[in-house]
Amino acid sequence: MTSRERVLMALNHREPDRIPVDLSGHRSSGIAAMAYIKLRRHLGLEARPVRVYDPVQQLAIVEEDVLQRFGVDTIELGRAFAHEDKWWTEWVLPDGSPCLMPVWAKPERANGEWVLRSPTNQIIARMPPSVLFFEQACYPFEEHADLDRLEAAIGEVMWATAASPPGPIAAGADGLLRLTEGAARLRRESDRAIIGLFGGNLLEMGQFLFRNDNFFLLLAGEPDRAHAFLDRLMGLHLANLERFLGAVGPHIDIILFGDDLGMQSGPQISPAMYREFFQPRQRLLWRCVRKLAPHLRIMLHCCGGVRELLPGLIAAGLDAINPVQITCRGMDPAGLKADFGGRLTFWGGGCDTREMIVRGTPVQVSDHVRRLMDIWRPAGGFVFQQVHNIMADVPPENIVAMLDAVNG
Repeated sequence: MTSRERVLMALNHREPDRIPVDLSGHRSSGIAAMAYIKLRRHLGLEARPVRVYDPVQQLAIVEEDVLQRFGVDTIELGRAFAHEDKWWTEWVLPDGSPCLMPVWAKPERANGEWVLRSPTNQIIARMPPSVLFFEQACYPFEEHADLDRLEAAIGEVMWATAASPPGPIAAGADGLLRLTEGAARLRRESDRAIIGLFGGNLLEMGQFLFRNDNFFLLLAGEPDRAHAFLDRLMGLHLANLERFLGAVGPHIDIILFGDDLGMQSGPQISPAMYREFFQPRQRLLWRCVRKLAPHLRIMLHCCGGVRELLPGLIAAGLDAINPVQITCRGMDPAGLKADFGGRLTFWGGGCDTREMIVRGTPVQVSDHVRRLMDIWRPAGGFVFQQVHNIMADVPPENIVAMLDAVNG
């Protein structure tokens, strides 16, 4: 089977020839640049300048030799862009390792820390000393929410502005044409399943703009204002989604939306609040996909304990969810597989990254992954990825043990 066939068969809830593997197919299945450098050295691969794909999380572009070594079946649409040296500039990772950062998101030094700025020169993110990633520093609606400037305000949000490739390559009058050309080229050159990152965040965009506490107060205490904000946001999302699908829809296999609805202890919001504010709007977004690109599978990146919300997400039209945070309340793999495995593909939950991959031995990691594969494998509906990104402190031996155990 080709990688694309393997992934699509799993999404069809049929067992393929082997479990499909995702490593760096999206911004939550990747590997920190510092860990990636160590992994390449451990594997005895050629030393190359590491390119930081995601400036905020400092994730590496995983190169073809590593993808082949571990039989990776996915690739992110952004890998079709920013190949030329002009898009990269020198930087230094927190451990002193040299790297290359996208020119449009190069950090600056300010007051003894690294910062990222918006096009309006607003500091939108900070990385204090000894911290290994950027933290949001600007909440445009924290004091006053002017919905007439919503699009401009989103431009001052860290997660929207510090973009991974294609970044500004897809902007401007010719941006959609460049996006289409890159997507078509990637389709011709790779038989991996192509994931197109869209976003369409709803709860999180409210948190990014208002700040978490303020947005929760808005949802609970001023529902009419919350609906007005979400309606404005949906106008932007639907327009962007139509443009995105028109440009790349024929060339990708999976479209990825995002909204972290969970915490370690369970959902951030009640099922009733999800049904009032978010399910109808997700249903509209996902119906748009079904109408304009019916071959696409719809995946949601959604961290945390979200078991109580899964029936509503499935009813809204969801096909797959990642990263399946198995250490959270309610996220027991056997229970999830038994209750939802016939209706939802679990794209993740393949290895605990909070404790096991960091502190376990390679043998323990391998045994842990094999036990999980015995749960997730039957009847398809599963794509392997570890629970979120591989962080900077993960030993390379454990990364190898994890990935080798998937189909070992």
